[in-house]
Parts: sequence; C-alpha cells; structure tokens
Amino acid sequence: MPTYEYECTVCGYKFEMFQKISDEPIVVCPKCNGKVKRLISTNGSFILKGNGWYVTDYAKNNKNQVHESNKPANQTTEKSSVSNK
Repeated sequence: MPTYEYECTVCGYKFEMFQKISDEPIVVCPKCNGKVKRLISTNGSFILKGNGWYVTDYAKNNKNQVHESNKPANQTTEKSSVSNK
C-alpha cells in the first residue's frame, strides 16, 4: 500500500496517509476541516529490508574463484606476478 502526501489549502498543514490504491482520496483536513489536495510525491523509491538483498547473494557460487576485493592488499594476482618478470 502506498503512502500519499496531502496538504491543506486553508491552513497549509502537510500530512501523509497510508492508503490502498483503491481508497478514495482524503478531502478534509484533520486539523482545521479545510479542503486538502493530494501532492505528487518526490520520494518514489522503496527500501528492501531484511537479509538477502545484495547483488552478490544471487551471483554464481564458484568456490575456486576468489573475488579481488576479498584478497589481502599484499597478495598479488597471477597476472601481475607474471608481468613483473
């Protein structure tokens, strides 16, 4: 269910409501009973919470391959040791 933002045209009070898409928009300000308008939200992103929301979680599981970022800084790769000769 999305969160909608509203603003009162009388007192300027801004508030958010968690509503179903099929729900009717709110038309009365909860503070002054004035008319409200629904705002276009600028926060269109969503947040994935919990475990398992990383790109690496779905990568191929190759136990023989070690990712470069997981190696210690003083360890050189096979390519770099060959190029230094």
